[in-house]
Amino acid sequence: MKASMPRPLRAVIFDVDGTLAETERDGHRQAFNQAFRDHGLPFHWDVAEYGRLLAVTGGRYRLAWYLAEQGLSDPAGAARVLHRTKTAHFAAWLRAGPLFPRPGVHELLAGLRDSGVPVAIATTGRREWVSILLKRLFDDIGFAAVVTGDDVAELKPDPEAYLRALSRLDVEAREAVAVEDSPPGLAAATAAGITCLVVASEYHLDMPFPGAAAVLPGFLATDLPDAGLSGVFADGVTADALRWLHSAAQGRGAR
Repeated sequence: MKASMPRPLRAVIFDVDGTLAETERDGHRQAFNQAFRDHGLPFHWDVAEYGRLLAVTGGRYRLAWYLAEQGLSDPAGAARVLHRTKTAHFAAWLRAGPLFPRPGVHELLAGLRDSGVPVAIATTGRREWVSILLKRLFDDIGFAAVVTGDDVAELKPDPEAYLRALSRLDVEAREAVAVEDSPPGLAAATAAGITCLVVASEYHLDMPFPGAAAVLPGFLATDLPDAGLSGVFADGVTADALRWLHSAAQGRGAR
């Protein structure tokens, strides 16, 4: 059977939470806790408990699962109300709280943009707050497409967000690379057929990532789990490094 011709890298698609910025521990978690207080509920998610609950994707579904675990009679209804309050608190934190890009990620986005590779967003977070984060931290980047939870019916690990991003970019899966931080994000990207680099966030550093093209602890990392990649990422995650990763993944797929 004739092997397909290698395709150039035509887009890099980024997740948001944990990938562009560390938003979970001091952002989402604290907003959930404030919502509990506002509604007079005796719940508090500490750092470890929130890490456990991250196994449930989607904030409203996470709330519903937890409230059912606590024995509430209408966990889904209570979760809807709580989640509206939580989202308002989280949006306020994004506007004025201590929020920073992960070290090296802004430089990567700018490097891709300047080298002619479009960058896009595929998240299942709400557009209400995603737009605030992108404007505050990355207003100069110019994303070619932004897909949020408002645009899809299914949350990650379902691939819908990535498939929609590919459609908006008018590129094929084999012409893109995804950058994710978590197992559900990796599963979504690979289910869409996209080569995925994992730059693990603080809650996911010790987790397995089967199917990832590479797994790094940060965008500036040089001490890599796979010593064979250390030369590629000697300067951190750069546009050239992603081109190499994309090309290498195509080579493996053609064997």
